[in-house]
Amino acid sequence: MLITPGKLLAQINSPDDLKKLDQAQLVQLSDELRHFIIDNVSVYGGHFGASLGVVELTVALHYVFNAPYDQLVWDVGHQAYGHKILTGRRDEFHTNRVYKGLSGFPRRHESPYDAFGVGHSSTSVSAALGMAVASKYKGEDRQHIAVIGDGALTGGIAFEGMNHAGVSDSNILIILNDNCMAIDPNVGALKDYLTDITTSRAYNKLKDEVWNLLGKLSNFGKSAQEIASKVETGIKSTLLSQSNFFESLNLRYFGPVDGHDVNHLVNIFEDLKNIKGPKILHCVTVKGKGYAPAEKGNATTWHAPGTFDKITGEIFKKIQDVPQPPKYQDVFGHTLVELARANDKIVGITPAMPSGSSMNIMMKEMPDRAFDVGIAEQHAVTFSAGLATQGLIPFCNIYSSFMQRAYDQVIHDVCIQNLPVNFCLDRAGFAGADGATHHGAYDLSFFRCLPNMIVSAPMNEEELRDLLYTAQLPRAEQAFSIRYPRGQGVMPEWRTAMKAITIGTGRILREGHDLAILSIGHVGNYAAEVCDALAEQNIRIGHYDMRFVKPLDEALLHAIFARYKKVLTIEDGCLPGGFGSAILEFMADHHYNAEVRRLGIPDKVVEHGEQSELHHECGFDVAGIERAVAEMLELVSR
Repeated sequence: MLITPGKLLAQINSPDDLKKLDQAQLVQLSDELRHFIIDNVSVYGGHFGASLGVVELTVALHYVFNAPYDQLVWDVGHQAYGHKILTGRRDEFHTNRVYKGLSGFPRRHESPYDAFGVGHSSTSVSAALGMAVASKYKGEDRQHIAVIGDGALTGGIAFEGMNHAGVSDSNILIILNDNCMAIDPNVGALKDYLTDITTSRAYNKLKDEVWNLLGKLSNFGKSAQEIASKVETGIKSTLLSQSNFFESLNLRYFGPVDGHDVNHLVNIFEDLKNIKGPKILHCVTVKGKGYAPAEKGNATTWHAPGTFDKITGEIFKKIQDVPQPPKYQDVFGHTLVELARANDKIVGITPAMPSGSSMNIMMKEMPDRAFDVGIAEQHAVTFSAGLATQGLIPFCNIYSSFMQRAYDQVIHDVCIQNLPVNFCLDRAGFAGADGATHHGAYDLSFFRCLPNMIVSAPMNEEELRDLLYTAQLPRAEQAFSIRYPRGQGVMPEWRTAMKAITIGTGRILREGHDLAILSIGHVGNYAAEVCDALAEQNIRIGHYDMRFVKPLDEALLHAIFARYKKVLTIEDGCLPGGFGSAILEFMADHHYNAEVRRLGIPDKVVEHGEQSELHHECGFDVAGIERAVAEMLELVSR
């Protein structure tokens, strides 16, 4: 079902078409754009609240600035749906986040209007500043705009970018989209600071009276600019107890302004175009603006609700006739609380993903022992290391792809110091519709090479519980990583009694002849299905759930290579340096001679799609494993 755009929106195939409208028509266009997003997401799914909150901001930006020559960087990209629709992708928008369709995030290869690819947060200021410095070096008169949310502003790289921008004398405009939300509610001192600005009645009243004066004075030469700057600074320092944060970084601060008044935003942007140098505009918006259930309901739920009835606001949930396996994240969340009740040294840490990781379960029951540290993965790791030095047992839950941002801290602050921090890596393997920036493809490789690091992956919910139980037991000081995928497990009855697993041991699921399958993690269930099907054809192959990539179960591997001349490894991680590579290294180090074939994520960027579609594309779904086994056993020609 294709969504029909409104009368004005149907005419907009590029920002040039938008500029042909009278400014008075922008309110109607904003309304049509908002309803087009609501209609599409209700039917096809996707991110929701963030894009609704920046509709007017998006329209005003493209009305005033000359993209793609003027370069617009959207932080994270959850808020960029309106941008995509206005820049020539309206008629394709129904393919958003669908396999082979539009990406859910800005992507440079998708459109010249997407100045920078953004999947992880907090990068917009640094990227836009790099563009601005390059433009200045080349003598170009471009505008450079970074739109960053107050949630993304908690990321350390955002502060690093602002710190550099303040001394760069480059033409960059930072737009702070302040809605008090990331995916979950924002936390930390910055949130309180921004609230202080937006709720100061005295400041806002006087700010409105001098706004036009400051904008106009800045157009009349150096002396007028100095006067404007002094007046502006004096107002802020007098009426706000903490007003100097942005100015201390040498960023001219404007705002706060109503981020839903499209005509006022147009006027402001016209003024700011003529004020050179680094500056920040503080826009106050409402996440989910214009759709009552999202405005008034749970903002976390409406971040990406799936399909829903746009009239009633009912989110469609698939009703199952029989009990279903739980999500791995929920098994983690409930199991951690279960363990923490019995062990008062356990603490939980997450960087701004309490609901996504199910750390919110512990935060609700044990608020003094579970910490949301904001979008700050580096801090989360080193904070965990500090907790470990004092005898506590930290479980630091970070999505696999987000852990990439804290790799230096894992090496220097955890592994070199040999601290027993437990890393629980959610969304390992393919993340699905979020695509390349969110796939957890690399953690097996980048953790396997670190000293003082245990690397593991459960095949099912029972093993996840056992690994979590094992990780909180006294051990020699080593970090312990446990990776698991997004989505459901395989055990409806998952609350099994927990037991310790000897670190570095696998398990024999099936003995066989001629060929052995060695699997790590959840994809071992695909291998088990293949083994069952082949057994019915009297083709008996061995299957071994290795559980640990480091340390490897060398005793089991010696037995496998002594028995089999053909070995197939399966992993939902990158092939270079991953689990299969570890098996090849073992074989070479111990002078075995076998045919080894590896299935996993190839050495390329894999785009978005359902996990099953991506597993099939990369050849390690059930069909891919069957094909590999048949080729290795020469049941079919290669």
